[in-house]
Amino acid sequence: MSGGEASERSDASSGGVLSRISTEMVRLQKQYFGRGPERAKSYMVDDLLFIVMRGGVTVAEQTMLDGDQENLVRNFRQQFENEIGARLIGMVEEVTERKVLTYQSQIVFDLDIVFEIFVFDERADEQQVRETAEGQLGDRSLGEVAGEDAPGD
Repeated sequence: MSGGEASERSDASSGGVLSRISTEMVRLQKQYFGRGPERAKSYMVDDLLFIVMRGGVTVAEQTMLDGDQENLVRNFRQQFENEIGARLIGMVEEVTERKVLTYQSQIVFDLDIVFEIFVFDERADEQQVRETAEGQLGDRSLGEVAGEDAPGD
């Protein structure tokens, strides 16, 4: 492996890839929902990727939530995620260069948080796990982006 490849691999297994995933997820949320989250942060552990997005309920969804229609909004979100799931998986596979086996999304309305969970076909190698953990412990903002930092469509 050349020096350039080593630095790219290091970037891909630490904060660089986590920030890219967060940025791309915010961009896709803006593109498909018309509004993205206020903040997004990605965490990679073993064969799992977690993306936590805060503040992203649309005006229409909030109107329905104010009318006690939580189940209707949750059902819509789930159906919509089913429609765009392949695009989200494609983005994660492109950025991580790893195969995604499955994906799940969950919204918590009381806190306005969305959890996106991706399961890879294999665990991250030891170096990826170490660099990700060291980055999370050393820099709490690692992998986090503000919604306005992500490009619109």
